[in-house]
Amino acid sequence: MFCFQCEQTEGGKGCTTVGVCGKTPEVAWAQDLLLEEVKVVASYAAAAQKKGAAVPNDISRFTLEALFATLTNVNFDKTRFSAYLAKAKGYEAQARALYAGVSGGKDDLALESAVDLDGDYEKQGRAFGVQAREERVGNEDVVSVMELITYGLKGMAAYADHAAQLGYESDDTYKFVFDTLAKLHEAERNAPALGELLGLALAVGEANAGVMAMLDKAHKESFGVPSPAPVNRATKKGKALLVSGHDLGDLKRVLELTEGTGVNVYTHGEMMPAHGYEELRKHKHLVGNFGGAWQHQNLDFTLFPGPILVTTNCLVEPRKSYANRIYTTNAVGFEGVTHVENRAFEPIVQQALELEGFAEDQPEKLHTVGFGHDAIVGMADTIVQLVKEGKISRFFFIGGCDGTEGERSYFTKLAKATPRDSVILTAGCGKYRLNHLKLGELGETGLPRVLDMGQCNDSYGAVRVALALAEAFGTDVNGLPLSLAVSWFEQKAVAVLLTLLHFGVRDIRLGPALPAFITPNVLDVLVEKFALKPIGDPKEDLANMMKE
Repeated sequence: MFCFQCEQTEGGKGCTTVGVCGKTPEVAWAQDLLLEEVKVVASYAAAAQKKGAAVPNDISRFTLEALFATLTNVNFDKTRFSAYLAKAKGYEAQARALYAGVSGGKDDLALESAVDLDGDYEKQGRAFGVQAREERVGNEDVVSVMELITYGLKGMAAYADHAAQLGYESDDTYKFVFDTLAKLHEAERNAPALGELLGLALAVGEANAGVMAMLDKAHKESFGVPSPAPVNRATKKGKALLVSGHDLGDLKRVLELTEGTGVNVYTHGEMMPAHGYEELRKHKHLVGNFGGAWQHQNLDFTLFPGPILVTTNCLVEPRKSYANRIYTTNAVGFEGVTHVENRAFEPIVQQALELEGFAEDQPEKLHTVGFGHDAIVGMADTIVQLVKEGKISRFFFIGGCDGTEGERSYFTKLAKATPRDSVILTAGCGKYRLNHLKLGELGETGLPRVLDMGQCNDSYGAVRVALALAEAFGTDVNGLPLSLAVSWFEQKAVAVLLTLLHFGVRDIRLGPALPAFITPNVLDVLVEKFALKPIGDPKEDLANMMKE
């Protein structure tokens, strides 16, 4: 196997024997094979669309889920990937027939299928891995940007899948996904110029902005506009059920099923921002948030005395101590873990009733969430006035993904060193590096200096805030007293980074390490165009930020 799509890839170069995430070679090859087969499906779908055909929605939805399933820490189940490959093969036949129907019965694309369902998936997958792609293309810089596009598209597909779970879809998004996958498939055979591919990478960023806006709309129309609200990070006596991941619709269903049962529901990880939505927090048995970021789940889940539902990434290999009370849904999977479809969560609720739950109440420990872009933009006039009066010296965005490396303490140290008259925006599980800090309030405003904007997809909200403030100050985003320190881990973060670059945001500090899939030559281009830079010493970086 060879995989270098995440920040924690082995040695900063690539995982070759087993993934740092726990992904086996067997699953890695199946993922490579699935990605190639989805490119074939998309190539026929894109070509059919150009001739006026309508692609069936089940092909579109499957494409999102298949891409999502190949994200880091989503699906480790080889049986599920066998099923995905079988579905992809069936959708390939449908897409070929669709194209033939608008092409006079001809198949002038004449693309080879990637999958032989009776063959060896490892042998087939080897033909479509990164190293095989480099051999075919013969240009490591071109392949580097192709991987950047692929991983950004995977992240975008995950966000689009979140929105689709709530009934929000976009034909334009599906068309872009098909077109981009088709271009990637063709690029392996007829490599385009590097500049053309970099343009496509920024187009992924633009498309992802639209997808995150759609997801933002889905959340607000389904659960209300987020508003500041306290979250108890302590536990309450009673039966307990834990919901992890990102899917707010799944949490809503759990809350409905547990209403009046005596089961207390807790959020975990990136679910904590759910407490900012009125339609969710109105359920009084949504009592708090348990644990921290994803990388601590082995400990968190062991200590939690009830069943656990993982709705999206990130999942790590479950320990035996809770293997019989963890469940996956949607694209998430792990071999031997019970998988639940169509929000049929009743057995999970029943198990919560059967288990002991927490024996006693803990003292309250509150954290405030719900500072979405609507709440902050609504204060734009006040914020502008505070800046003009010298009461706000600078804005920082410090957030993104969290992870296991000690180097991620950089983000904590940076936050602690920021001036007392500055504001820190945060989002994603990277918030857990900051939300235990006692950084106080901003002068006489009563606002906490750290404003928790939500999940990783709510990084879109940070862009909205920056654009609104830029308009209020009569400048562009780069003219604001704003610095960004982005903690990345997986492919959703790649999509968000491309969105920031699409908006022309410069001087982003990225870490803990720069992506292994970015070659020195491609990095030089990104540095020249966007002044992208790695994180360094927190105090030195802060000194430079204050000058920028």
